[in-house]
Amino acid sequence: NLDFVEGIFGNGGDPYLPEHDASLAPETWTGHTGAIILAPHLTKVTKKSLGLPHVSEATERQKRDGMCWEHEDECYNGGQAFKACARDARGVIVTVIADNYFGYCKKEIKTQISYSANLFGNAEEEHAGGALVFPSYNLGQEYTVSPRSEEAYHLYDVLGRDPDRFHLQPEGHAIDGEQPHIVLVPMEAHFSLRTGLVTWTNPNGSEASIPLRADKHYLTPDGYQVRMLQQPADRTQWSLRGTVPMATSCHKPATVSGGGKSEISKAITDAFIFGNAYSPDYDADMDAVAAILDRDFCDRFADRALCTDQRGLLATDRSIGSVIKLLTPGAEFTPAYNEWLESIPQHIRELVYVVKRFYRPEWGADWRSHFTVGIINGRRGINLRLDGDKIMVNMLRVGFDADGSWRLFGLRHDFNPAVKVQTEDDITASTVISGHMLGLDPFRSYKLVENCEELLFQRPDDAIHRGYDKQAELDIAGPDTFLSNFAPLTHADAVAMRDDAVAFSQFTEPMRTLISDFADSDPDASPTFFVSSANPRLVDGTPSKNPRYLQKRPDRTNAEATAVADLASHLVRKLPSHQPLPLPVDIVAAGRRNNPPDGPVPPLCSYNPLHYMELPELFAEFISSMTGKSPSTTGAGSEGAMTKGPFNAMPAVLDLNAAFLSFALTGYDGWVSCAGYVGPHVRVDHDISMLVPEVFSRMTPAERTAANLVAEGALERIEDFEFEGRTVLASRLGYRMTQAFARKYFGRIFLHPHAVFTEGMLRPELQDEAIFAESVDVIVTTHQRVAKSYFDDGTIELAVPPLRALLEIMAHGRSAEGWTLETPEFRALFTREAVIGADWYAARLDAKQHAAATRADAGLKGLQKFISTPGNEEPSERLDVPKRIEAAQAEYNKFSSAEYRAGIVGTVGRQPL
Repeated sequence: NLDFVEGIFGNGGDPYLPEHDASLAPETWTGHTGAIILAPHLTKVTKKSLGLPHVSEATERQKRDGMCWEHEDECYNGGQAFKACARDARGVIVTVIADNYFGYCKKEIKTQISYSANLFGNAEEEHAGGALVFPSYNLGQEYTVSPRSEEAYHLYDVLGRDPDRFHLQPEGHAIDGEQPHIVLVPMEAHFSLRTGLVTWTNPNGSEASIPLRADKHYLTPDGYQVRMLQQPADRTQWSLRGTVPMATSCHKPATVSGGGKSEISKAITDAFIFGNAYSPDYDADMDAVAAILDRDFCDRFADRALCTDQRGLLATDRSIGSVIKLLTPGAEFTPAYNEWLESIPQHIRELVYVVKRFYRPEWGADWRSHFTVGIINGRRGINLRLDGDKIMVNMLRVGFDADGSWRLFGLRHDFNPAVKVQTEDDITASTVISGHMLGLDPFRSYKLVENCEELLFQRPDDAIHRGYDKQAELDIAGPDTFLSNFAPLTHADAVAMRDDAVAFSQFTEPMRTLISDFADSDPDASPTFFVSSANPRLVDGTPSKNPRYLQKRPDRTNAEATAVADLASHLVRKLPSHQPLPLPVDIVAAGRRNNPPDGPVPPLCSYNPLHYMELPELFAEFISSMTGKSPSTTGAGSEGAMTKGPFNAMPAVLDLNAAFLSFALTGYDGWVSCAGYVGPHVRVDHDISMLVPEVFSRMTPAERTAANLVAEGALERIEDFEFEGRTVLASRLGYRMTQAFARKYFGRIFLHPHAVFTEGMLRPELQDEAIFAESVDVIVTTHQRVAKSYFDDGTIELAVPPLRALLEIMAHGRSAEGWTLETPEFRALFTREAVIGADWYAARLDAKQHAAATRADAGLKGLQKFISTPGNEEPSERLDVPKRIEAAQAEYNKFSSAEYRAGIVGTVGRQPL
């Protein structure tokens, strides 16, 4: 247990040594102290000895929860494992766990971090996942980097900002002295796989070139990155990958178990299927392609006034995205044009995209001579080639058909999975600060997040499919991996697995090596067992649904990619490479686990793949945090406010208050994506979870605002409706993505975006209206039940006014003022302007200032006590305690000042306690 916890959170050392005494470093200490005591022998402790009241003196809630006794010998929790916690307002918390399961210990640390965050103020502990997402593109065989903004970028400016880091070379490029795999090349450099060179023109007009190497990351002065990449399906095939330097920071808070916290930071390549461009009848197919390329498209719009675009499909100023949009049915087109589009065979449409993707202006009208299918056994083949090279195509799984087969869809030829740097995975510490502190918009606030863990407790759901979860197989096959709920396999098992050639070949190389090495070892040698990623522990003859392992943080294990991403982020902003660069959150998208009805488990499957909710509906969702069936839970229900129900040492309303303020002050739109199912019949597992960051990262900040998406019809509001004599309150679901969203934005990923998301997925009520209505009823009923609990326990009194009104509406249908969810006065409470001007918000800022000054004063007095205590002369000198006292006095003065109070406007403040 200690090994597990220290691996995740580290070990701060012996606190009784001055070097490790947090009180002697008050600038980095929250002022709070926690202890966890594992005592599995205490399961027979009685309720009376724990201080619980006799049933005659118990409250209704204590009676309901069994927190009282009738007979003195009644064991607490029926003699089973339990947790008992004592804490106070000073920030001292002690937890006794009458069990030795390591997972409890981790979650209790999470609980204590949350407790500390609430007491500290302007901080949240969040149940979240997250990643920096850098959109990437397949650049083909040749590419010239062109400026992406009007702002000028020059290599010599980079050298001027970091003269000690980058070393200019005679050819005109620069080598990174800290990261030798990084090469800086001038803007407008040309990359060619055909010649194997990177070429450019220097300011003096001279031409220069260097070899193009697979082990190098090439960056231009604006941070754009170009790399050589092998095709996974054919290691003889190479392409260039371009990666945009401006990342989208995706934050996935309040995500229920199985909702995809980890998946947001995973690459989608595990769901890829690789193939070749396909032409079954080359001459006829190319004739059909030529006819489409030569067609006049001016007749496509229903509104003739829109028919002003005269560009041909191969025009250099028409992007492949524009061509995909042109050849995808849409409501703005005439019925005849849409009918013509539907008549085009799918493989013909994809051949048009292939020609467009690889077309070069110097070909002129002679594009056809560059494509062939070759001759096989005297007959024309079916796999298309470009100038003799095979053309690879990628397909991506998005859910499953009713028979369990994969739903596969072709990806754009210029699509490459985004480069991701994981920022969160379960336990997150976050803060909200005003934009002026970051040099950003001073009229709004921004959220900054930090991962609290060094090792990540993963449940690799898909690893049971051999070869699918490549990262999990690599991790599990490696040494020093903490594993739980995997089957202990014997030497005989290893031999049998190795000898089953078909099944064995499905594993990735690391797992195959582990199995074959164990099979070849001495049967009597130690260790006597091993684990396979595809073999969970059997529980009563059934494979466990909860296999776990500790994964090393990807941003640590893939340090090269992390370093490149960090440098690119500095370059695009024209900052010195070592200047601190906090990257605030851009997108907030929670995750929900949906399920069809299953025996006693009610349906929770009314969401389509992506919903937007305004703050009242979003917080009704966060307050209830409903979950469907998940491998980590025993059934459907509420996981508690912000999904922190079992892991909260403070009233849940405190977390809700802070979360509400973080949304209202930052202005982030509230998104909810789905996992598990879309509707009762379409199983998607985590496929949507991994797609969401891809699509958001390929949208501009203006495009992805909910206001813009509603205006362009990409989001539709869900209305209440009548069903079987009752009103179904479907408006609680907010807005959902439409076919227009899929067509425009998922068209930046897929060749046929309209086919990926069917009408039944976008409008789940079309799958089964009765189940849809029941799902909404379950949501509304859960809203009511959970909201009433805040009145039952009295914590409604701690809710900030907007949330109090919302809880009243959820519980009773109307607020004390008579407002409903639709009342304008009620909805106005959820704006930044209303919050900033509220007396209750000013009281939170006053409470934060008081707490900060009190903490600084305690830290100052602790240092003064230490230095004045006889026997501490040597450590006081060694640690330079006088200098620390000076710094602590300055901190106290700062926190006590009017300037500090003015500077925290725009933060979430602290709950007055």
